[in-house]
This record gives sequence, C-alpha cells and structure tokens, in this order.
Amino acid sequence: MREMVFTVSALNEHVKELLDADPFLGRVAVKGELSNYKIYPSGHHYFTLKDAESSLRCVMFRSSAGKLRFRPESGMSVTATGRVSVFPRDGAYQLYVSDLMPEGAGDLQVAFEQLKAKLAAEGLFDPAHKKPLPAFPRRVAVITSGAGAAVHDIIRVLGRRWPLAKILILPVRVQGAEAPPEIVGALRYANRWQVADVIITGRGGGSMEDLWAFNDERVARAIYESDIPVISAVGHEPDVTIADYVADRRAATPSNAAEIAGPDIEEVAAWAVQTNVRLGQAMGKKLDMLSRRLKELAGRPALTDPEVYLGAKRMALDYARASLAAAGEKTAGEKRRTYVALAAKLDALSPLKVLGRGYAIAEKNGAALRSAAEAAKGDKINVRLSGGSLDCVVEEVHNGEKGNDL
Repeated sequence: MREMVFTVSALNEHVKELLDADPFLGRVAVKGELSNYKIYPSGHHYFTLKDAESSLRCVMFRSSAGKLRFRPESGMSVTATGRVSVFPRDGAYQLYVSDLMPEGAGDLQVAFEQLKAKLAAEGLFDPAHKKPLPAFPRRVAVITSGAGAAVHDIIRVLGRRWPLAKILILPVRVQGAEAPPEIVGALRYANRWQVADVIITGRGGGSMEDLWAFNDERVARAIYESDIPVISAVGHEPDVTIADYVADRRAATPSNAAEIAGPDIEEVAAWAVQTNVRLGQAMGKKLDMLSRRLKELAGRPALTDPEVYLGAKRMALDYARASLAAAGEKTAGEKRRTYVALAAKLDALSPLKVLGRGYAIAEKNGAALRSAAEAAKGDKINVRLSGGSLDCVVEEVHNGEKGNDL
C-alpha cells in the first residue's frame, strides 16, 4: 500500500482539525505557573504555562484579555481555561485561553491588592492630601443610585440631623461596566460647577463583584483629584474598597456618611444655648468689674475736686521746673569753669606765647625748620617773630661745629 504524502501545511491543518474535533480539548482548564508573560501592541497576551516537568504555549486574544480583573505577571500560579488547537504556521499546538484565574485568592481580590499597592505607592492614600470636611455645609451632593436604599438613608438621616443643608442628588449606576465612568462624570461635574460643599458617594452593601465599581482606578483618581471633600460610603461596616482609601473620610455605611457630613442640629442648638449662657455670664462679670472700677475712679480727687487736684499738680510742676533750672545752672557753671581752665592751658602752649619771650620760628616753604641740616646755602627762609616776620637768605650753614648759629 502506497503511503499518503502530505505537505507541511496540509499535515498541520489535519492535526488542527483532529484537535478541534475533540470535545475534551474544546474547553479544558490547566493549572500552572505563568512564564515569559508578554502583552503585544495588538492587545493579545502571549505566555507559557509550566509546571515542574513541562511547559505549554498559550495565547489570550485581546477580546478575552480585556475582561481580566487583575494584572497577570510571570511567576504567578493560575488556572487557565480555553481550547487546545494548532497554529498551522508553526505546527505547534497551544492553549487558546479565554479565562485566567489566579490560584489561592480570586481574581477580584488579586486585582484589588494590585491596584491598592499601585495607588499607595503613588501617594493617593497619603493623609496629608486629605481635605477637612466643612463644619456646617450648606449643600451636600450625593453621588449614588437614584433608586437604591442608600440615597433614601442619606436623605432621611441628613434631613433629621442637619435640615439646613440643601441635598443635591447626582444619580449614577453603581454596578456594572457603565458604573465607573458615570461616577467619574458626576464627580467631575460637581467639581466643575462647585455644586456642593461636600460630596457623599457610595452604595449599599453587596458582594465584592457588586461593589467593584468603587474599586475602579478611574473612580479612585477622580476622588483624589476632587477639590470638594469626598466621603466614601460603600457597603456595610466590613466592606472596604479602594474609594475608601482615597476619600477624605470613610463612612461605614451611607447612613453613617450622612452623620459625618453634617452636625446634629439639636447639638448645635444646645451648644448655642450654652454659649449664650456663658457669654451672658462673662459679660456680667465684665460689667461688674467695670462698675467697681468706675466707683474707684469716681472717688479719686481728680474727679471729686478737680481744682484741688490740678493745683497740687501745678505745684509739683513748679517744683520740678525750679529743680531742673537749678540743676541746669549748676551744670553750666561747672562746664564754664572747665572750659576756662582748658583754654588757659591751651594758650600757655601756644607758639605765639613762645615768640613773645624772644624766640623765633624759621620756616622754609611754609614748614618749620627743626635743624640746620634742613636748609642749604642760598635757601630763602622766613623767620617769624613776635611782632612780624623776616625774609632771609641763608649765607652759611653750621651743623654744630660753631654752635647752633646760622
């Protein structure tokens, strides 16, 4: 019997048809560790699934990858579900993955932890960024489902506690793929038009899947970027979402959010009464003190008999004036005597006094000569006397041989 000869392409197509016809391989779940995980610009994900002994090539097309809740990474243990087929061009079989589930925790929990770690590293949970809530809000915006129990709880509690506030409802979907962009749009609208002093956003309780809109990165960043303080009120007490970490305040429930958003008007009224009483007591004490002070001042001589008081002050002023004048005269006399004594000493040291005793001063070019060596034969010098001066010419200079004569 003659053997059938295939082309490579024909054989690969034949094997592909066999695999595609096997119902067991049409949907199979395979457990292993992700390796060499890559995301191509086309949006398709390519990776290898391996265990201790073998490996399996896998591909996840863009349409399936877009449904992933978490970010797959190499080294992560997962269960991949899909169909086994052959890629005819390479002649290698591979798993075409339609769903990927992390081992241990569910995909939502993994996605939650991944996003939480990412936003924490960027500083979105930093307490320094959180804004204080207004003490007495005039307008409160509520971003939640218009038909849910949460909005009715908020209206009821806030209306009872702080009826002075105007409540603005911005209805959005809080569950499903459309919920995150609607919540983001409402937050941005509220900030753009500054419609409120504080924002409450959230919903009633439910499963992690139900609350997932408030674990969306877009919602988290919109809350972080809000100029208006945001209170997150998602689910019940144990429920925690990414929105709770980013918001300026976290409320355990929507009703608790209403309690946080505004004060209790009864407590404010009681505080006002107490403050009014304390203010009255303080004013009474102040008036009593001023009354006693007035009586004390009223009994002083300046008010009871101004003429006598002013007369005493005039006498004190005259005495002070006389004392000041005497002190000034004494000081001036001492200064005059000191001046006369110093002037006499200065006059005694004057060169003119020396000239009066028969001495003379020889000058050359306006400078006094201190020795004969400072002049030369033929120099013109000026000799100052007590009564006038002489212009002379040096005929001979003696440097001490014949005395000090010129």
